[in-house]
Amino acid sequence: MRTVTLEGGARLTQAALNRSGVLPAEVMAAAEKIVDDVRDRGDVAVREYCLRFDGACPRDFRVPDELVRGALDLVPPEFLAALTQARDQIRDFHEREREQSWFATRADGTMLGVKVTPVASAAVYVPGGRAQYPSTVLMDTIPAKVAGVERVVMVTPPQADGTLSAFTLAAAALAGVDEVYAVGGAQAIGAVAYGTESIPAVEKIVGPGNAYVAAAKRYVSGDVGIDMVAGPSEVCVLADLTAAPEVVAADLMAQAEHDPMASCYLVTCDARIAERVLAAIELLVSQSPREEITRASLDDRGVVVVCDTLDAAVDAINVIAPEHLELHCADALGLLGRVRNAGAIFVGPWSSEPLGDYVAGPNHTLPTGGTARWANPLGVYDFQKRSSVICYTPEGLLADAPATQTIAQAEGLWAHALSVGLRRRAAEGAEVDVSDVARVAWPEDLPAPAGVPLNVEKGQSLFHMEG
Repeated sequence: MRTVTLEGGARLTQAALNRSGVLPAEVMAAAEKIVDDVRDRGDVAVREYCLRFDGACPRDFRVPDELVRGALDLVPPEFLAALTQARDQIRDFHEREREQSWFATRADGTMLGVKVTPVASAAVYVPGGRAQYPSTVLMDTIPAKVAGVERVVMVTPPQADGTLSAFTLAAAALAGVDEVYAVGGAQAIGAVAYGTESIPAVEKIVGPGNAYVAAAKRYVSGDVGIDMVAGPSEVCVLADLTAAPEVVAADLMAQAEHDPMASCYLVTCDARIAERVLAAIELLVSQSPREEITRASLDDRGVVVVCDTLDAAVDAINVIAPEHLELHCADALGLLGRVRNAGAIFVGPWSSEPLGDYVAGPNHTLPTGGTARWANPLGVYDFQKRSSVICYTPEGLLADAPATQTIAQAEGLWAHALSVGLRRRAAEGAEVDVSDVARVAWPEDLPAPAGVPLNVEKGQSLFHMEG
């Protein structure tokens, strides 16, 4: 891991974090080509890409419901019990996120409010070519079901031997997935975004995937909704001398073992804890069955930030804006209010990040790559739409019409003002001659103020150059 030392009020910079940033242009170009091809040729294109990239393609993309339900009998009882515990706790947490429609009435009878409606359909992408992620099935399906989504489909690639993980299918059955399709990659995103002969389109696509999946989601965004463009996993641990070095080392390794591109950050105010954690990593990583991946992540993407004050350490955390943040230090709860940017915050020495990955309840689909500065974890709100409701009475119209017409006049939008003015006259009981409505729209003269002068440098306007 690379060490960055901050002294004398120095602040951590984005350049020091060694983040890869946006998706590479060649990945975006490849994903766009695949999606466009699927949009044009449907199932035929999906099949060609599945055979090329996954090495196997089912004759029918949809997995029969009986095979999905039958997976519950194939998995070990202890796994099913653990999955059921996770499902119940995830659902309990997300039930508290559900928004309700609300309406309020003013004294003049005007009613205003918000109507909350779930999206009709959603697709959950679950990686599955080389690994199994039943936890992702739960995390992405349950909030959709809590929101009231009628049709939740799962797309996941088959393994090279033409099978699907019984762990993943059991999770789909337990979470209440309505349809499962054995399709992965950018071709799956294209299929659920635009529909094919055998895979109907959806309104929202959620879930993590590789760079091509992320690029495809970005490309279709706007034609359908997406949750986020997820990058490699990341963790940041704030540790002091109260932390057990081997535990902090394990926490960093828990993210590093996901992917060589995963990012791990250790922030501390004491160089001694950094030295002890690095020594513990060396001891533990050699025993990991995923040693190669873990070492690659820590060596290439690991950063230790040594600060001279706690304030500087908290500031560094907010600059990193990590997907996962562990406050493994004294008075961890007291620091919570100072953390502005983090996808999920694990407070205190007992709050292991993997608990949040699987069973705690909050969602593990989180903003990555510093997007926690503005983005949220996946939640029920991702599957609900809000429609503003506006219902005026004549009295309410008369109260708000003058201000509306004045603002419309300032913007030069005559018909805006006329729309309100005609109703205003009707509410007042006055007749209107539609052949002469100049004063109906703009009943008062609104003097135009002089422009506010700026200290500007004059140049040739492109607009004037083009005529």
